[in-house]
Amino acid sequence: MVVPHPKRKKEKKKATRWSERNFITEVLIPSFFVKKSGIEHRPVFPTLQQGQIGLTWIGHASFLIQTPRHNILVDPNWANWLIVIKRLKRAGLAISDLPNIDLVLISHAHFDHLNRRTLRAIAAQQPIVVPSGVTNLVHDLGFEQVQEMNWWDEWSYRDLKITFTPAKHWGARVLHDRHRGYGGFVIEYEGRQVYHCGDSAYFSGFREIGRRLAPEIALLPIGAYEPPSFRDVHMGPEQAVQAFHELKSTTFVPMHFGTYRLSYEPMHEPAQRLMLAGSEAGILQQIRFLTEGMPQVF
Repeated sequence: MVVPHPKRKKEKKKATRWSERNFITEVLIPSFFVKKSGIEHRPVFPTLQQGQIGLTWIGHASFLIQTPRHNILVDPNWANWLIVIKRLKRAGLAISDLPNIDLVLISHAHFDHLNRRTLRAIAAQQPIVVPSGVTNLVHDLGFEQVQEMNWWDEWSYRDLKITFTPAKHWGARVLHDRHRGYGGFVIEYEGRQVYHCGDSAYFSGFREIGRRLAPEIALLPIGAYEPPSFRDVHMGPEQAVQAFHELKSTTFVPMHFGTYRLSYEPMHEPAQRLMLAGSEAGILQQIRFLTEGMPQVF
C-alpha cells in the first residue's frame, strides 16, 4: 500500500481554492519568459538483440519504442507551442534523426498528444492507430492506413500485438467534441510488453489491465495533477505508484512531466515526489527515469 506523501493533506485543502487562483497570471504568462532548457541529442540507436526492447523518451508523453524488427512512435509531439502554452524543455532529438518509423500510435486527440504538424512530418505511408472517432484528424496527413480501436480491441501488425486499454480521461479535441475515444496501449512482441498509459487519472481499471495483461514495462504519467479546474483527469506520483502496483508491472518509466507546464505544480515537483513515494513503497529500484533523447535498452 502506498503511504500518502506529507503534502497530500495540504494540497487537498488547497484544491478548494483553485477557483481563487489565476492560471494565466500565475503559470501561463511567467512561462513566456522562461528560457527553454534541455539538450537535443544526436542519438545512436542500439542494435537490439532478440528479446530486447529499446525506449527513447522524446519528452512529455512522446516515446520511440523499438524491437529488433520495429520502430514505433507513441504520441509524437515536437510542438514548441500548444496554442498559448510554451514548451519549456526541448525535444530530446530532432525528427530528422529518427529511424524509419513503422507504426504510429495516438492515445487521444488532445493537442499535447496529437500534434498534426508533427504527424505530417513523420507520415511515410505507414499505419497509424487512433481511438474511435479520431480518424478525421489524421486521415489527410500521409499515412497509408488509419486503424481505429475501442477499449480492449486487439490488432496485429507484423508480429506485434496491440491492445487498446481503458483510461480515466476524456478525448475531446475542442470543447463540445465528445464523440472521440481515449485510452492507452499495450504493445507486445515475442513475450515482451510495454504499456503506454496515455493520459489518465487513477481508477480501478488499472487492476483490470493488470489482471488481463500484467504489462512488464509501464510508461506512466506523473504530472499535471493540479490543473486549473476541479477535474480529476491526471494522477500524481503517489497514485502512479499505486497504479504500477496494480498493473503488476516490473519496470516503471515516468512521463508527462517536465516539458509543458499544464497545471499549478512546479516543474521539478513530480519527479521529487515520485522518488519519495517510490522509496516509501519499496519500488525505488524499479523506477527508471529516462533522459530525453537518450536510448535505453530493457
